[in-house]
Formats: sequence, C-alpha cells, structure tokens
Amino acid sequence: MTPIIIIPARYGSSRYKGKPLVKILGREMVLRVADICKKVVKKNNLYIATDSKKIAKIVKLAGYNIIMTSKNCLTGTDRTAQASKKIKGNIIINVQGDEPTIKPGDIKKVINAKKKFPNHVICGFDKINKYENPKNKNLPKVVVNSKNDLIYISRSSIPGSKSEVKNNIFFKQVCIYGFNKSQLIKFNNKKKKSKIEKIEDIEILRFFELGEPIKMVKLDSGSVAVDEIKDVKKAEKFLLKKK
Repeated sequence: MTPIIIIPARYGSSRYKGKPLVKILGREMVLRVADICKKVVKKNNLYIATDSKKIAKIVKLAGYNIIMTSKNCLTGTDRTAQASKKIKGNIIINVQGDEPTIKPGDIKKVINAKKKFPNHVICGFDKINKYENPKNKNLPKVVVNSKNDLIYISRSSIPGSKSEVKNNIFFKQVCIYGFNKSQLIKFNNKKKKSKIEKIEDIEILRFFELGEPIKMVKLDSGSVAVDEIKDVKKAEKFLLKKK
C-alpha cells in the first residue's frame, strides 16, 4: 500500500515546448514539482518519467529517479502507465509536471482518497481562483455530484446556463491523479484517444468512456497550473505571495 509518485515530463509539449525546464523563481518547474512530492513520499518512491535526455540530465543532477519512456505516449497518463510497468507498487499517484504551486497536503488527500476508494480513479479539483479565467480553454472545468463523483469535465465553462448567472462559481481540475495498475493498463491498452477525450483534449475522459468510476477530491490550494508562457508570471506571483 506504499504510494509511488510518478511525474510525467514531456519536452515537446504542443502548447509549450520545453515546459518542464522553464524556471519558476530560478528553479526548473519539474524540479519544483519533485521538491513538493518529496515532502510526501521518500525519494526512492518518487520518479520522473520522461522522453527527453535534457530533462533526464537535469533531474539526475538534482538527485531524483528517472524512468525513460517513449516519445509516442499520447498523454501524461499513458507515460505514467508505461513507467509504472517498471516499478513495484499498486497505488500510483500521477502529479503533472506543470503544477508547481500545489501543496504536499493536496497530494496526501489524493493518496488517502485512493486508499478509501481503491476501485475509483481519483483526481483533484478546486475552485477557480482570482489569477484564472473560467473562459480560458486551457483550464478544464469540472462538474461533480453530491458525492464528488465526476459528472463531466470540459474546456468550456460548465455548468452553463441559458440566462446569465451572477457570481457563478466554477471548479477546475487539479492534475493530481490516483490509479492502480489495472486501471493504468486498461487506459494504456486503448492505444488511442477516445472520442470525447480527443474532442476535449482531456485525458481523464478516456476513463470516463471506459466506464471507470472517477472520484474527485476537493483541494484547497488555490494552485496555478502552467499551461502557457504567460502562466509562469502568475505562478511566480502566487508563490511569492504564499511566502
């Protein structure tokens, strides 16, 4: 039951090439994420999964474990699935490498939820904060039921309304996931993006279409994901304010 954390880090991101190595307040983003994860699990249970020798070199110099993966992985979850085959453990926590402002407590909440709901895919969500715009297509919005089961996730502003709703509260996905190996194998065996996943470009929707139940965990970090270049300043501003 010891959790393993895998951070997928692809160099050739379509929206932001070389994104894992962009510096956030002077430290490479992938290392900032690893530094946070190190507060939750021991270093020997923490891995960065990458297809890039540049990323691997910097990660190794920082003393973190590397698993080399294919350049053909469709998503970060496919990369996590491929890396998980090379390690022991059945609680696999995928922390996306573009979440440099999350708190260690966020990761612990996802781990605890995975232990409580072992047959569910687990994912974090949080209220959209003042640094973010609900209309931003780079920001997946989520709708959950009263039990925090995922109803739907979209790049559109959901839930929508025919009439204008004042002070509508939107929730976003925070890319910390909890899987077991069988879920990752099922996901990776598909070998292609599912129909809705491809339209929305949101990987968790593949589980949705495979019939895997998804439990969302409410986080309170107010985190800022780095999806594009302009998000770097937002993340730095957030971190400086937190200090």
